[in-house]
Amino acid sequence: MKRIAIDMDDVMADTTFKIIQYINEKITGDYTYEGLMTAKDSEKKAFYDVYIANNDFLWEPGFFEDIPVKPHAIEVIQALQEKYEVFIVSAATEFPNSMKEKLNWMAKHFPFIGWQNTVFCGHKHMILADYLIDDHEKNLKTFTGTPLLFTAPHNLHIQEYERMNTWLDVKARLLV
Repeated sequence: MKRIAIDMDDVMADTTFKIIQYINEKITGDYTYEGLMTAKDSEKKAFYDVYIANNDFLWEPGFFEDIPVKPHAIEVIQALQEKYEVFIVSAATEFPNSMKEKLNWMAKHFPFIGWQNTVFCGHKHMILADYLIDDHEKNLKTFTGTPLLFTAPHNLHIQEYERMNTWLDVKARLLV
């Protein structure tokens, strides 16, 4: 059985959506996810600069527990389990509070994936799988299987990988 490793933040969980909410509250801004998806590079850089200066909330308890689920993630991942060995792989150790919160999030939204198939790590270069679905190039470039880039505002400039814009794209690619 082939193995798929799936990232959590901005792949399963709509983390950028929640980050935008926090940034807007902190600076009384009006950023939107859709706006960042179509923004010019200079506008994205301006948001990124504000984010870097105000991202202390990532280390605060509670941030990772109630992030929205990406559309169709639940049903597609459940269907993937019928054909593949599925592992959830998150570089959660950067944010120590996130590990328990992410386990709680998984239990709430993806109860069909057990803790045995959830991997928290610092870097994903040691992950062995046939596919990795991730939103960060740094994880895909060291991956030895087939990398699949999940679209997020911060990776629209990357052209070197097969892109999955939505979970329906993942379904069409891996469940045919």
